[in-house]
Amino acid sequence: MGTKHSDSKAVQEAPPFKIRRAQRQDMARCGEILNGWIDETPWMPRVHSHEDVVRYHTDFVFDNRAVLVAENDGNEVQGFAATSADAVVTGFYLAPEARNKGIGHQLLSRVKQANPSGLGLWTFVANTGAQRFYEREGFSEQRRTDGDNEENLPDILYSWQPEGAAT
Repeated sequence: MGTKHSDSKAVQEAPPFKIRRAQRQDMARCGEILNGWIDETPWMPRVHSHEDVVRYHTDFVFDNRAVLVAENDGNEVQGFAATSADAVVTGFYLAPEARNKGIGHQLLSRVKQANPSGLGLWTFVANTGAQRFYEREGFSEQRRTDGDNEENLPDILYSWQPEGAAT
């Protein structure tokens, strides 16, 4: 497998995968991906139980967000993006085995296509990898908070405007 170099890290080429609209049965896997990220991230407090995270994605996120999933050639969801009606990305997570393979770029590109007027999103100050990713993808920092969220962690609001769009 070849590699591409970006941000001084080798990025493996993406294995075969497709991006599609989520179906309700995908949402438990989306919750599991988020749970896995919380569990592997030392600075991230667990605010909700594993079961509540899965239930929230199945019952609320599916009904109230536009959700895209990245699926591997074995039909397993490897990542997801959830966007609110006001063009805010409210969830963007990849399974560990899907990271640094170009899948996040492709998934975010589809979210941008679906939101041609621009996007907003929040990420935690401690999540420097996400910050580098979003900045490479054309997002710019708008403001910071000292933890005005349920995790009580400092965060950053980013926005993306397509080229030529009014800011």
